[in-house]
Amino acid sequence: MGNNDLGDFLRARRAGLTPDEIGLPVEFGAGRRVAGLRHGEVAQLAGVSTEYYTRLEQGRARQPSEQVLHALCDALRFDDIERQLSFVVTALRIAFSASARASAGL
Repeated sequence: MGNNDLGDFLRARRAGLTPDEIGLPVEFGAGRRVAGLRHGEVAQLAGVSTEYYTRLEQGRARQPSEQVLHALCDALRFDDIERQLSFVVTALRIAFSASARASAGL
């Protein structure tokens, strides 16, 4: 694994989503220079600060809590495989089982 796998993974997913796909009003998509979501939009959806989300993408924060990671996965609309990969790249090595999903309210 590379030096900033989680950040790379989050960045790629953020860039691949549009405001419309996550339910933001149409005006949020107007006037964008790039197609993806903004840092602040992902942070707001996940319930974390924009600064913290940016630090995760930049690799300056590398060990989010399990709660934060689940919130990011929800905000970025990860499927089960992407969700599992996000836990692997953070080195949390949490068993992604039905009980883990149940405890996260999924």
